[in-house]
Amino acid sequence: MESAKKFAMLRILFGAVWAVDAFFKWQPDFFAKFTDYLAGGAEGQSLLVQKWIHVWLTIIGVNPHFFAFFAAITETAIAFGLLLGMFTPLVCYGGAVFSLIIWSTAEGFGGPYTAGSTDIGAAVIYVLVFAALLIGQSWKVWSIDALRKRYMR
Repeated sequence: MESAKKFAMLRILFGAVWAVDAFFKWQPDFFAKFTDYLAGGAEGQSLLVQKWIHVWLTIIGVNPHFFAFFAAITETAIAFGLLLGMFTPLVCYGGAVFSLIIWSTAEGFGGPYTAGSTDIGAAVIYVLVFAALLIGQSWKVWSIDALRKRYMR
């Protein structure tokens, strides 16, 4: 299989992962416990990380349902963008930024980093997958982007 098809396959599979995650974001429990998920990222963290998460909790506390809805919409848009290969570079850059926000808040930078820590968090790895999709130009085949480029010259 040629390189372009491999990166397109990675894009589609990664889109399926985001689609599953987006499905869970649309559940009533996510909306009801949105601030709890974020606050959980502060548990056991250093004072600096706790303060960072507290800043986000203060911002989100203004309207938690809006931010939960925003997260659900964003994850759904990322999933569709990856699955369909639509606006793929924009989706990859936006997805990487969104993943970093998740990593630095709800995942607490993957910490706390103490003896026995074994995980840096999934969201930071998502950033690396988005980078691979960009480097591999995953939109060149099996995508709306490729069709648009081919027929909209």
